[in-house]
Amino acid sequence: MVMKPVGYEEELSGVFAALADPTRRAILSRLKHGDATVAELAAPFSMSQPAVSKHLKVLEQVGLISRSQRATARLSHLEPEPLREAAAWLLDYRAYWSESFDRLGELLDDLQGEA
Repeated sequence: MVMKPVGYEEELSGVFAALADPTRRAILSRLKHGDATVAELAAPFSMSQPAVSKHLKVLEQVGLISRSQRATARLSHLEPEPLREAAAWLLDYRAYWSESFDRLGELLDDLQGEA
């Protein structure tokens, strides 16, 4: 068993909680293409800039984005490391699901052979 650093589970839980919201996932998808202001991120949504700012705060708290100031603009920047860690956690279950599907396939083959 691989030992994870203290706080890893809490950080991972925060990332998954943040990703549970479709607006936040859409914001992250937009940030894949480059840094953006709140106004740019709010444009495709039927919500106010303050509402989008609340989503950005959640994303920033779990480390999925960072914020910086450039002249008068406050830019959001995608931070991929927490996504990498979440994907690695999910990949640990790939072998489990693959084996489960293989067993299910074998069972179905057996049942069809009996029919």
